[in-house]
Amino acid sequence: MNGHIFVDETKERGLLVVAVAVLPSDLTAARRTIRSLILPGQRRIHFHKERDDRRRQIIDAIDTLSAQAVMFDAKRHTNARTAREACLVELVEHSAKINAARLILERDDSTFLADQRLLFEQVRRAGIAGTFRYEQMRAHEECLLAVPDALAWCWAKGGRWRSSIRHMISELRQV
Repeated sequence: MNGHIFVDETKERGLLVVAVAVLPSDLTAARRTIRSLILPGQRRIHFHKERDDRRRQIIDAIDTLSAQAVMFDAKRHTNARTAREACLVELVEHSAKINAARLILERDDSTFLADQRLLFEQVRRAGIAGTFRYEQMRAHEECLLAVPDALAWCWAKGGRWRSSIRHMISELRQV
């Protein structure tokens, strides 16, 4: 596949990590679509701060992208650090399995160093160190981080929001 995987999470009702894979040939069009949704004065789309009509507009746009989404549900873990580590381990295994070229996580300063150490170790363990890159970026630095942000919010919110994106999720893994 050699896709790029964009990752965000929600901690509402337990940790849920969403990974969205986009093929290199689709990156430019996907970025154009998401950038067109950023309003004047916004640095980025932050789904939980949007009005419901904007949320629907964003979800409709995401639905047009050629992207695959996988969710890693770690709510069975009672410890936040353990839950995050379990998700990252699964995320690297998933990346290796689909032959991804790049992993972009939304940067969280409180977990940055621990994430870097774990990712380094897991990438080496998976045998993909020479062919796989990972980065932690701020959401305004990579507009496609808005996609997993939106999907995570909708899933955690439940009800009609979850129903509106269910068909976009190719797999839900319990970790």
